[in-house]
Amino acid sequence: METDVLIIGGGAAGLMCAGAASKRGRRVIVIEHTDKIAEKIRISGGGRCNFTNINCTPDKFISNNPHFCTSALSRFTQHDFINLVGRHDIAFHEKKLGQLFCDNSAHDIIAMLLAECDNDFVDIKTSVSIDEITKNDNETFTAKTSRGEIITKSVVIACGGLSIPKIGASPFGYEIAKQFGLSIVPPRAGLVPLTFDPDILSATKDLSGVAVDEAKISSESGKFFEEALLFTHKGISGPAVLQISSYWNTGEFVTINLAANTNTYQFLKAQKVAQPKSMVQTVLSDLLPKRLAQFIADQQNITGRMADLPDKVLEKIAQNVENWSIKPSGSEGYRTAEVTLGGVNTDHISSKTFECKNVSGLYFIGEVLDVTGHLGGYNFQWAWSSGWCAGQYV
Repeated sequence: METDVLIIGGGAAGLMCAGAASKRGRRVIVIEHTDKIAEKIRISGGGRCNFTNINCTPDKFISNNPHFCTSALSRFTQHDFINLVGRHDIAFHEKKLGQLFCDNSAHDIIAMLLAECDNDFVDIKTSVSIDEITKNDNETFTAKTSRGEIITKSVVIACGGLSIPKIGASPFGYEIAKQFGLSIVPPRAGLVPLTFDPDILSATKDLSGVAVDEAKISSESGKFFEEALLFTHKGISGPAVLQISSYWNTGEFVTINLAANTNTYQFLKAQKVAQPKSMVQTVLSDLLPKRLAQFIADQQNITGRMADLPDKVLEKIAQNVENWSIKPSGSEGYRTAEVTLGGVNTDHISSKTFECKNVSGLYFIGEVLDVTGHLGGYNFQWAWSSGWCAGQYV
């Protein structure tokens, strides 16, 4: 088989690139090693795909080269993708914090991406593995696959990172990068729940399933997020925790304010006047979930009526509500991580074309690169932006 463009990876970035390239009349073969394309799209957002964020800006992305993403995000913006969704009559809504979801199903986005691929120019092949990719003397590439050899002018690596291995994640993209002399920023799980060691878990086991709607969680570097937090049987999860996990390093503490929008000390002082006969656990349960209120009181061994508690004790309670410092033992890893931090070093890649600077015809897009977005549709926008931009040049 011969083609103009071989795209390895039938996910968000790969399909976006295929559509853009086919509009330029380029013959494209998309290879997916699993039996289904776009699985990450299908399962995202509870099956409704949080496909972008209206607040998408470069500062919502993590990379050793923080400026790398700026060009692509400005040339194909969230508004460009929203317009594309509109042209395909896909109904959507904003959930919160600028996150956009399909009203119906993530399958609408997949169908749209396939419709954007010109059938005369794009051939999508699933359940195909690649044994080897070599560059030929005539500036073409040969890919040896489980279905024969493919000779192509351009190769686009769009096979993602290591997150969610059950849907086919693999290190293939990193291996190809290394083969052609590119360095890798060490990958690790991002947007992932954090775990506690057994000693902490023994104290928090009764909190499993308890959610705090407005928590603030901070890393040692000073980064913080204010969103919901969930206690689990392994540690903590929820949007605030997933966000901070991308900024947390093993061995570091995180600090949690369980009542982010309340001055807890002033609240307790006011309740001491308003409810002097109430038990401290009862008053705390007006501010926090009941089990969590009991946990805070038990941890400090504080009991009694509000009227009997001196202000210094109220200050102590407030300190524990607003500044709970804890050291996670680790994360749940790639199994539950939404993204992979790190990846192909962007110093090797053109931020305009996504072509390797030292290997003409070889491109890297999407999650395989060292560019990781915040939770909330940012990583899909990176897939759309990088895929579209590469599609203009392959």
